Amino acid sequence: MSMIHKFRLHGINIVVDVNSGAVHVVDNEAFDILDYYKEKNQKHVIEILSSKYDKEKLKEAYTEIQNLENEGLLYSKDDYQYNPSFTNREHVVKALCLHVAHDCNLKCKYCFASQGNFNGDAKLMDIEIGKKALEFLVQNSGNRKNLEVDFFGGEPLMNWEVVKELVDYGNKIASEKGKRFRFTITTNGVLLDDEKIDYINKYMHNVVLSLDGRKEINDKMRPTLNDKGSYDLIVPKFQKLVDGRKDKYYYVRGTFTRENIDFSRDVLHFADLGFELNSVEPVVDSEDNPYALREEDLPKVFQEYEKLALEYANRKINGDKLTFFHFVIDLNQGPCVIKRLVGCGAGTEYLAITPEGDIYPCHQFVGNEDFKLGNLLTNNIDLDKVDQFRDLHVYSKDECKKCWAKFYCSGGCHANAYNFNKDLKKPYKLGCEMQKKRIECALMIQAKIMLEGDKND
Repeated sequence: MSMIHKFRLHGINIVVDVNSGAVHVVDNEAFDILDYYKEKNQKHVIEILSSKYDKEKLKEAYTEIQNLENEGLLYSKDDYQYNPSFTNREHVVKALCLHVAHDCNLKCKYCFASQGNFNGDAKLMDIEIGKKALEFLVQNSGNRKNLEVDFFGGEPLMNWEVVKELVDYGNKIASEKGKRFRFTITTNGVLLDDEKIDYINKYMHNVVLSLDGRKEINDKMRPTLNDKGSYDLIVPKFQKLVDGRKDKYYYVRGTFTRENIDFSRDVLHFADLGFELNSVEPVVDSEDNPYALREEDLPKVFQEYEKLALEYANRKINGDKLTFFHFVIDLNQGPCVIKRLVGCGAGTEYLAITPEGDIYPCHQFVGNEDFKLGNLLTNNIDLDKVDQFRDLHVYSKDECKKCWAKFYCSGGCHANAYNFNKDLKKPYKLGCEMQKKRIECALMIQAKIMLEGDKND
């Protein structure tokens, strides 16, 4: 099915050819012609629009659209569903979310993990479970060379000695098999000290630092166990860690709620603190939570994304290194489109391991026994449940098949779909709408940067 999406943002007309991935910046004539192009012939289209535009310019725009269609850059066909790279894709485990600590030293008000224990008992992973998890990943990774492991919690620094032992052990067994572990740690920073900072910067391929932005926002949502603000405790440590990362990856990650829909200020606050690589994610929770976003909030959220996008584009044009995760977009469809059909790979390529050795599709399913896939100690895997997740892709979800953004969002988050709709194949509506707005903003940013470059040539 051929499909295009067109929109206008900050004075720029953008047309996306969904299947080829081609993105076009067009003039007003072409933008309006596309409203009628597939239903009416050239003569009729020109008659409709001749009171608004010059006829010769309309003819030129119409011809250009025809040329783009003939070149496969507009109204192209979807040839991916039956592509051998998709239908015969290898099913291997590529990444683990290793829950080394089901305990936390903050009590964030929106925490999906119930302050770190995932509705269970507080517990730390012992070294033997951790080793079995790394062995499991190596054994089930097929020909995959680079393997990802995220030390997660709760707060993983509460089990620091085990983290270090697992890094050593992982590097040992990976090298024996001609593979390589790329370790990430996600931390709230409370327990960071110079020794941990130096170790993380030496051995961790990536680090995710949790902070919600401005002091008043962060301290309201992310208090310590004694109800004090965490901002002043954490920020200097994060700054020291980031300063020592040099060219290595990191992300400062925040969450915005109904309490701070003006989240663009938090993104720019991160930049002011020296955190050039950052992300502020929308909170995901039911409306029972007073901090949860509602459908009525979407116009304000969209306005905020658009406001941030314009500032972001202008900063990029002026050489700023600020990188907002949701505005980074790959415009090359290419072979990576196969990955875009299946998304994160939760339940198949990506798994979460609890301190008890239980296996779940991802960290957001942990604690829901209906989605427990097995246990490392008993070495059993529920293949029926795994197959259920293998069947999750943009062609198995009715709403995704007809959505212009499907090759950018890959069908959305499986956990959110289930938690809101009790159906893995029915996407979370608010998440979809915000994702589509972020994609439009990201495309506008690229277009604005391109136009500015053309102007300076």
